[in-house]
Amino acid sequence: LKFTIRKNRVMMASTPTAATSQPSSLLTRGGGPGLGSASLSSSSSATSNLTATTVSTTTASSAPSGGGMDELLPLVLQLTSPDQRDGVLLELSKKRESFADLAPILWHSYGTVAALLQEIVSIYTHLSPPTLTAHASNRVCNALALLQCVASHPETRTPFLAAHVPLYLYPFLNTQSKSRPFEYLRLTSLGVIGALVKMDDPKVIHFLLQTEIIPLCLRIMETGSELSKTVATFIVQKILLDDTGLSYVCATAERFYAVSTVLGNMIAMLSLQPSVRLLKHIIRCYLRLSDNARAREALRQCLPNALREDTFHHALRDDVTVKKWLLQLLAVVGPPDPQQQQQHDGNSMLGGGGASNASSMLSQVNDT
Repeated sequence: LKFTIRKNRVMMASTPTAATSQPSSLLTRGGGPGLGSASLSSSSSATSNLTATTVSTTTASSAPSGGGMDELLPLVLQLTSPDQRDGVLLELSKKRESFADLAPILWHSYGTVAALLQEIVSIYTHLSPPTLTAHASNRVCNALALLQCVASHPETRTPFLAAHVPLYLYPFLNTQSKSRPFEYLRLTSLGVIGALVKMDDPKVIHFLLQTEIIPLCLRIMETGSELSKTVATFIVQKILLDDTGLSYVCATAERFYAVSTVLGNMIAMLSLQPSVRLLKHIIRCYLRLSDNARAREALRQCLPNALREDTFHHALRDDVTVKKWLLQLLAVVGPPDPQQQQQHDGNSMLGGGGASNASSMLSQVNDT
């Protein structure tokens, strides 16, 4: 694709009349919502050359699955046009599952990733004070949806991390406004990080551990909506399932108790309003923590009583896997030591609640 783009630049410079080869049907299929042939006139030459060369090359090797290149490439090219970007972002985000090669084309196309990052950075001024509108939130979330495709694709995931693109999303995760535009922004940003950790790539975990992703997720796990809590807990779970991630969390008492206290607070909340999908990830986090010897001893005293009792028996009656995890957790951790249980006081050990401890972790990471 890089060779194709370079070749097209030469072709556009040497043959400015190449726009006559643009098929009229492409203008209809390739334009975004409300975009007619007039809006494509300024870039018709680039669209024609890039489409013709790429389609012929792709057809010679193998037919693309999902949406066709003649529909995808004009949309990608229009992302670099500020006037057309809003409609194209919506169009591509709706059809992203139809284009198997969307991620590589987005990443390698000239100016496309820069245009997506421009959409993200332009929102920063609306974060504090919180003035984000619903339309602005929807627009940047469409850009984030495209970045999620890039993050989850095996060909583009490594350069995506090497460029430190996830760091652009952290200001969104650090917001605390509970309005719908901000909640949607946090959830979509979590989706990008979730797409990264879902791949079980050690390089992803190594990258994330060098950032403040854990304290950011802990804060959302306590204060976000149920869906945001679920995705944030899933991210922490995937970090713990990696050996490096487990060692990182259990390396100091402060890190371990920051995580375990937030999990405990969530269990207390779920005992009043159960959510099986959220409970599943919490129990899996506890079970993974128990694989560490020091953490297992600590869990013997600080594991919530709601998990030891039959509090969630009714909620988990149809989920055999989670019930198996819970029984395994209780067997591994064992009953609490009565003498140590009397001396145990989570608040005194932590010096505060889970959210404040997560904020402490966050400030320490930022200082370093």
